[in-house]
Amino acid sequence: MADSSGPGRLAADAMGTRDLVFTVLAALAPLTLVVALAPLHFLKGGAAVPGGYIVAGIVMTLFAVGFMTMARYVRNAGAFYAMISKGLGRPLGSGSATLALLAYNGLQISCYGALGLYAADSFARYTGLDLPWWLFALAGAALVGYLGFRGIHTSARVLAVLLLAEIAILVVLAVFVIAKGGSGDTSFSSFAPGEVLTPGNGAMFALVFGAFMGFEATAIFSEEARGGIRTVRRATYIAVGFIAVFYAFCTWIVVYAVGADQISAAAENDLEGLVIGVYEAFTPGPVSAVMEILLLTSAFAALLALHNAANRYLFSLGREGLVPSVFGKTHPRTLAPHVAGNLQTAVAMIVIVVWAVFSLDPYLGLLLWGSSLGFSGIIALWALCAVAVVVYLRRNHPEVGLWRSTVAPGLSAVALIVVLCLVLANFGLLTGGGTTTNTVLLILSVAAFAGGVISAISLRRRAPERYAALSAAEVESAVPEPV
Repeated sequence: MADSSGPGRLAADAMGTRDLVFTVLAALAPLTLVVALAPLHFLKGGAAVPGGYIVAGIVMTLFAVGFMTMARYVRNAGAFYAMISKGLGRPLGSGSATLALLAYNGLQISCYGALGLYAADSFARYTGLDLPWWLFALAGAALVGYLGFRGIHTSARVLAVLLLAEIAILVVLAVFVIAKGGSGDTSFSSFAPGEVLTPGNGAMFALVFGAFMGFEATAIFSEEARGGIRTVRRATYIAVGFIAVFYAFCTWIVVYAVGADQISAAAENDLEGLVIGVYEAFTPGPVSAVMEILLLTSAFAALLALHNAANRYLFSLGREGLVPSVFGKTHPRTLAPHVAGNLQTAVAMIVIVVWAVFSLDPYLGLLLWGSSLGFSGIIALWALCAVAVVVYLRRNHPEVGLWRSTVAPGLSAVALIVVLCLVLANFGLLTGGGTTTNTVLLILSVAAFAGGVISAISLRRRAPERYAALSAAEVESAVPEPV
């Protein structure tokens, strides 16, 4: 391996709009969400789930307006860190960076539980050999680490192929359900405000916002985007719009197939097999078999995308000096943040080995706990970032219009704070654990945030010149676009 003392910069002009969109959507694992997570959404929201995605999409579009406006002035691989630092101060920015690192790692490592379980189950079904889940998880971690090391070009190509396959198999289901007339109930009550915006759907909204988890990664890759902020902004709006519309459509197809009056009961009766059952009932056998295989590639694509996002956060912190500077190095040839990536891979492998040695549950302990840790952390960061956008733009760029600087990000901040409260109120539903488990996971998030804040305050006392340099180099020097 080449020396790790490569330049502390990422590959410029490496990603176009398509690459960014594919990377973000792959991290969201559309097939995994529809097959594995949507049934839980139906359990809590019934036929209102499709409309819930539309409402969440509106909120995230409002957030994106302010987020992308500020991204014109702050271009950094540690997007939340840089923006919150500029708006709310370096200590809170540092805390957001450590929280983001924990959250992205939680999301990434949780996917190894899904990958290992799906792979072991499929392998046993088609070969008759019963191998442990952790073998497949470790193999996946090694492959993810290798592709991450090869650079963002390679990752983007792999993600594009896997994502298109996921979307295609979901579209195939929709075609067969519509062609066969579904359950015969063509009601569009799923999108009626009176059906969606009811007090009893609080738990559903706590869940459906998870469909947008990671869309902000467009800004994480801004230093590598071809065309600068225009590419990032275009990719962000495409991603948000696609997530809202496509997930609303796919979940409506499931409602149409099962029946609006029956969907909650169906989810309660067979939570894990609800969507798989729809595939088996409406599509030919080979389609279901292909879908099961694509569940594996869906989990793998999410892992690769989240790995790339997480190691860029660690790279950003290393470059800033908030963690050892070696993590701020990139490979001389591929310009990938390979030192940060190697650590991400090592941490994932260690967690997998610990789960294997102690025979811990990969579904409960990895998939649910890890994703809940990541979900709650990202929601908190969204809310903080929305507030930071308002403060920064109002204070530093009065020329920016009121809609972009105040109204849109302000409304999204209020909505996201409400969503965060809903997530915390329903945290046990997300984790599947008891009070002790939930408390420990939340303490981890608070400790990560507090640790980052304390680190910045300590740096201010020990090395004021280094503290003053935090997030100082990310302001884009290009001529601002019209507002």
